[in-house]
Amino acid sequence: MPTPAPRKDEEQNADADAIRSMIGAGAMDPPSLDASALGTGGNSAEANADDRAAYQVVQPPRSMTVPGRTRLAIILAALAMLGPFSIDTYLPAFPEIERSLDASAIQVQQTMTAYMLAFAVMILWHGALSDALGRRIVILVSLVVFVVASFGCASAHSIQYLWGFRILQGLSAGAGIVVGRAIVRDLYAGPEATKLLSLVTMIFAIAPAIAPILGGWVVEAFDWRTIFLMLFVYSFLLLAATWRLLPETLPVAQRQPFNATSLWNSYKSVFGTLRFHAYAGTVAFNFVGLFIYVAAAPVFIIEHLHLSQRQFGWFFIPSVSGIFLGALLANQLAGRFTVGKQVRAGFILMGSASIVNVLYHVWMPAMIPWSVVPVFFYTIGMSLCAPGVTLMVLDLFPTHRGVAASCQSFVQTMLGAVAAGVLAPILSASALNLAIGQVACVFIALAFWRVGRSRRLAGPRTH
Repeated sequence: MPTPAPRKDEEQNADADAIRSMIGAGAMDPPSLDASALGTGGNSAEANADDRAAYQVVQPPRSMTVPGRTRLAIILAALAMLGPFSIDTYLPAFPEIERSLDASAIQVQQTMTAYMLAFAVMILWHGALSDALGRRIVILVSLVVFVVASFGCASAHSIQYLWGFRILQGLSAGAGIVVGRAIVRDLYAGPEATKLLSLVTMIFAIAPAIAPILGGWVVEAFDWRTIFLMLFVYSFLLLAATWRLLPETLPVAQRQPFNATSLWNSYKSVFGTLRFHAYAGTVAFNFVGLFIYVAAAPVFIIEHLHLSQRQFGWFFIPSVSGIFLGALLANQLAGRFTVGKQVRAGFILMGSASIVNVLYHVWMPAMIPWSVVPVFFYTIGMSLCAPGVTLMVLDLFPTHRGVAASCQSFVQTMLGAVAAGVLAPILSASALNLAIGQVACVFIALAFWRVGRSRRLAGPRTH
């Protein structure tokens, strides 16, 4: 569907004010996501009107000073980077932590478990808190907690103290990525939102690539405590930048009450909506198609590809490069092609790459570079799909986007945990098994996408 013709500034502001007032009063239904809105056909007047509204940039209140799109993307990406930095940078330090704190390997591994469990539980609440209290305050408080927790990790004198401060890090690290999605949708819609979200992904993709390398350098030059001091400095500077540059994007009139009844109704609305599960499942299973390789990386790289521990870049560099290029492609295509066309292109890339991956390993042994080239193209397709589908999830619940973002992150985190704990150990027996697992994830995600765009799902199911 072609992008609507631009209106005059006065008309845009008036329309934005009208939309904000309707949302704040609860009078505006979630935008239609039928075939027409997805760029798949249909000519009804109602669908066209919904599509025009979805492509309009929502203007923030005039009292706010919003950073430019690039600066905002940098801030949101820096917030989202707390997660991978908290996990990947201290992995090379595990042996040194064991010696320093007189702990067993299992006890040190449990610092990761404690972090992940806290992260998964709290990720359900960041969005609800931001819907009730505002986006800015939730991010600022979370950063304060993360600053304290990072300093606590650096000064821990026993493994038990390290567990406790890692739990605090897990409780606070997810706020940036969850609330950041809601901020994007507060300020922008349609192609502009897709461009911003893909730009955030492009910048964010740097973190998984550099975090373990940076952690290894720090451990060799200093010690494991310096890694957490580095996180302390990073989060403190991020707190200062957020305090100064990040505005509040959720007006008071649009906030939701924070009480048991309201929360129950919000979570019931989200998890009781079939279309939410369809779109969240699309993103989550596409992600799992990559994450099974990440979780099985030690076996895949060392045993199947016969590389050393210093050659993990043979897998991670192509993977991260694909994520970056896919996000760049999504950014460039936003506004030129409908979300439906972008998602179809992404599935074509992922499906073709995963099928080629299976066929190669049926006939040939795992080797560089042929065993990682399909993963590179897979991640391009994954990043091409993710921004548009993520925004569709948020658009289902315009009055509580924070809760929707939390629920989507929770679904992806839990599915990733299952993939890491159950699927990866089973599939890592051979490179062929991993390839089969990836192609299965693509087709499951495609099935979810087809359900989500079904005409029979006219709107969210709230009962």
